[in-house]
Amino acid sequence: MKLYFRLLVLFFILISFEVKANENFFDKAKDLFDEKKFEDSKFLFQRNIVFNPKDASSYLYLAKIYDTQGNKKELEKNLNTTLLLEPNNEEANYMLIDIELKRSNFSKVREMTKKFEILCTSMCNKISSINERLNNFQENNNS
Repeated sequence: MKLYFRLLVLFFILISFEVKANENFFDKAKDLFDEKKFEDSKFLFQRNIVFNPKDASSYLYLAKIYDTQGNKKELEKNLNTTLLLEPNNEEANYMLIDIELKRSNFSKVREMTKKFEILCTSMCNKISSINERLNNFQENNNS
């Protein structure tokens, strides 16, 4: 019985160390991202995802990194994963709307903007910007 208890305590200690290590991956990756050390932060965000595959924030930051690197395929893939895990993520929704605007996919932008208007809490000021850009794109394409 003593051996069982010791093994159980050891197990919980190891689990707590692993949880703390996972938190450090994200925190350190975010710090590196803020310092614009994108390759180093990308590695740590990817490592964090290995230990915590449902961490929407890591996917969002990877999307931001790929955006700075011009890797549109990985940008969109990571945004979609973010939204799969966290459908109401305002920033990811806004970034996808921006992609669709650049593609001139106006019907998709209108659809996504309606959803964005419903879910927005902190980025509601972006709605007028989206509508203005949408109108400008349409006017330029009609000219």
